[in-house]
Amino acid sequence: MSEIRKHYFLEKCCIIAGERSKRPTDFVKEREPEPRPETCSFCPGNEDLTPAATAVYRYEGNKLVIRKDEENNRVKDWEVRCFPNLYPALPGHEIIAETPDHEKHPSDFTDDEITLLMQVYSDRTTHHLKNNDTEYVSLFRNHGRDAGASLSHPHSQLMPISFVPPLIMQELTAIEEVNRCPYCDIVKQESGGERVIIENDHWIVFAPYCSRLPFEMWILPKKHASSITAPDCLASLGTTLRDTLLKLKTLLNNPTYNYMFFQMDNSSYHLNIRIEPKLSIAAGFEKNTDVYINTMPPEDAARSLREIDFPLKI
Repeated sequence: MSEIRKHYFLEKCCIIAGERSKRPTDFVKEREPEPRPETCSFCPGNEDLTPAATAVYRYEGNKLVIRKDEENNRVKDWEVRCFPNLYPALPGHEIIAETPDHEKHPSDFTDDEITLLMQVYSDRTTHHLKNNDTEYVSLFRNHGRDAGASLSHPHSQLMPISFVPPLIMQELTAIEEVNRCPYCDIVKQESGGERVIIENDHWIVFAPYCSRLPFEMWILPKKHASSITAPDCLASLGTTLRDTLLKLKTLLNNPTYNYMFFQMDNSSYHLNIRIEPKLSIAAGFEKNTDVYINTMPPEDAARSLREIDFPLKI
């Protein structure tokens, strides 16, 4: 039987279509390798093909330093490179080239590589929040063409905006109405339960009760923190995210996905990271009602992902 499930604290719902439920293998798609361009503007040696980088992370000796490009002198031998989007949607729209390796994505990063990427996310968020016109920093990653990645080189995007998005405003209003953090309640509710995928001292990864999409996952810090810039927030975040993505890649043959950081410079908000694989299509019903039909119960999705054992080879 289908089940209507309400969001944890917002006036939203989804339909878990139990009678139409599928096995994980039903979601596996054969993905043709994305052709590598003859010249990739994000690859080492092609730094002149992008706008001058505002932050370049590289090792000099054993020390990690942050440099900036000059118009006629681009920094080489980098680990992570941040530069303005050549075709910005809004002022400040930034590309984060996550690695010099064109074929290596966060699911395959070493501990040091993924930890550095999280530090870059934190640094760049802090940088943009210093601008008085910035009300929100949108931080996201599109993996695969179907998920919106127009270039195949591993990269994330960051976009400072001058208003608080309606979704975040809805959450802040709900938080104010209940006068407590509903995400802290969710951590307590889901901890140790059947929807948990990964849980450690600092983070919990789970398939939300109200999953709109097959294999949707949320990552929450166990200790309340409003953004990735909060003290101690980076502890094991990188490896937790990496391991989650590796489970997804292993189970579903490297599906396309988006991951998004929802965060605020507001102490009442609770940082959350959401991973949404592109395994289904929003059709007429979803667009007409904003109610999604999910054919993969989150309990089953979590079980399948949880059963992929670690350590996997990195």
